[in-house]
Amino acid sequence: MKFIPLISALCLSLMLSWSPLSMGAGQSININTATAQEIATSLSGVGPIKAQAIIALRDQIGGFTDINQLLKVKGIGESTIQRISDQIVLE
Repeated sequence: MKFIPLISALCLSLMLSWSPLSMGAGQSININTATAQEIATSLSGVGPIKAQAIIALRDQIGGFTDINQLLKVKGIGESTIQRISDQIVLE
């Protein structure tokens, strides 16, 4: 009987680690072609509002050529750039 809580916890842990919510963050994303929803779910610390602002800036400048252009988005600073730089592709 002592193993039942342990087995239940292990099963729950495995289910959560394979959930769709855990698969979005941490993967590379092309911010020149991604939707706002894809950006928000793929980039850690970027929610729907910032994702929409990224799309608006992308449309305004005709696409990103340098990740540092994201600094023009309100709420994105150097620390955010450092945190997400390995997740972003500019192709």
